[in-house]
Amino acid sequence: MISTPLTPTLSPRQRVSLGSILRAYLQVGLTAFGFTILQKLNSLVLGNHWMDEDELNEGLALVQLYPGPIMVDLTAYVGYKLRGVPGALMATLGFILPSFVLMLVLSAAYFAAGSLPWVHALFLGLEALVVGVILNITLDFGQRAIHGKVEAAVALGAFVAMLFKLNAVLIVLAALGLGAWLLRPGVSAAKTPSRSPQPSPVNTSAKRWVAIGSVVAVVLAVAGLSLALRSDVGRMGLSFLKIGSIAFGNGTTIAPLIQAEVVDGHHWLSLSQFADGIALGQVTPGPFLITAAFVGYKMGGVPAAVLATFAIFAPSFAMTLIFTEVFSRVRDLRAVKGALAGVLASFVSLLAVVTWQLGTVGVQGPASLALAAAAFTGVRYFKLDLILVFLGGLILWAGCLALGLA
Repeated sequence: MISTPLTPTLSPRQRVSLGSILRAYLQVGLTAFGFTILQKLNSLVLGNHWMDEDELNEGLALVQLYPGPIMVDLTAYVGYKLRGVPGALMATLGFILPSFVLMLVLSAAYFAAGSLPWVHALFLGLEALVVGVILNITLDFGQRAIHGKVEAAVALGAFVAMLFKLNAVLIVLAALGLGAWLLRPGVSAAKTPSRSPQPSPVNTSAKRWVAIGSVVAVVLAVAGLSLALRSDVGRMGLSFLKIGSIAFGNGTTIAPLIQAEVVDGHHWLSLSQFADGIALGQVTPGPFLITAAFVGYKMGGVPAAVLATFAIFAPSFAMTLIFTEVFSRVRDLRAVKGALAGVLASFVSLLAVVTWQLGTVGVQGPASLALAAAAFTGVRYFKLDLILVFLGGLILWAGCLALGLA
């Protein structure tokens, strides 16, 4: 067995170089879109024999117990299990970097040419496609998250609270408390397989915690820097750090909290610009929450985009390192599972409100309504890949514009 100060105990078969981890996740970050991300992540880990299926499934169960984008956190989990904190950094950087660079290029082009009439007309079609895709995600998410009367009541309460424009963060925290109090989901051995923890020397464990503490210190330092800036860019950094610290689920379910901050709360983006940022996040590979870079670029160019991207992903990255170490002690606590169930039920309503609001912007006539319906049908019933839906939809929309039908 091989043991290093920052690396959990691994067999020689599992040990891989940091360069190999970075290259592998750069490839995934360049080629994985939407529904294919989990499939590509699983294929990467299992195909390279980095983990067995039980350990990977345990990681997938783990990353649903705390806030943050699930796929990014699963990436950090695998990297940490392979090479400790450096491995988690390389895996996460590789996964996010391609989409970050692409989003910078697209954001620069968008804000340079967004005032041109033909660009605005083209993005109206893209927004209609997003409405159809997110409507499908809302329905799917509702089917998975609402299993009984309590979840339905939490979802209804969240919906009413959003209509009265209550703070979205407070809504999520209330749902978390109600879930921990009222919900007690059973423990499924199939979903969270029981694995005997590997013994590790106390000295090695202590050094791993020092490394994790260093990551937490960096996150806190960035929060302090954002506060010290006393500007909209600083406030944006604090907003994304807050969202990254409390928002459960995937990128799409976290989008309502971003909208509540950047559109409704601070008016940094218009609803139309936010819808366009969502659309660009959908058509770029890698994690959907790279939309944060779009917001950051609007606020202050490349430096603000870096800050926004760090802030949205860093809190859950740190939590992944911590929870990976303590998972065996908390994974079967029914209060933890209940809190998660309550939060996810509230997200159904938050998504429904966002879908409606984006629909008021992106669906402005029969042609855009038909385009949104076609996108919804394509992803829900024909299981088309997102990139095909967006490319095909934009071609159809361009044809409608050329013929004067839109």
